[in-house]
Amino acid sequence: MDSRRPVTVDEEVAALSRGADRDSLFMQAGLILPGRAEPVVVRVRNLSPGGMLAEGKVRVEQGAAVEIKLNNVGKVPGRVVWAGEGKFGIAFDHQIDPQAVRRQVVKQSELPPHLRRSGLEQGPLYRRR
Repeated sequence: MDSRRPVTVDEEVAALSRGADRDSLFMQAGLILPGRAEPVVVRVRNLSPGGMLAEGKVRVEQGAAVEIKLNNVGKVPGRVVWAGEGKFGIAFDHQIDPQAVRRQVVKQSELPPHLRRSGLEQGPLYRRR
């Protein structure tokens, strides 16, 4: 197996799409662009450990370094590998767990009394989807 990293943008896009399990979904995330104080809300169309397809009313340039704020994961650095009509692809600098992004964290007050914790447990409580 070839262990070299992709050199061109075309190779990077191909590497992202080859053999990667992508979750198709429809959720929002915050895109943090250099020079902007506030994140821009974008829609995540599909997500894999190494990258994502997003769409939004924001202009991004191919090759731009960005951060994306994902639920339950936080800020993930990456760069734009392609940009088109309102859609763009981001390659993450490090792999993430797409299933963690999909989990919905539930507050204790949202649970019926018989499902609330006793207080002895630690860590977040997740609702399976």
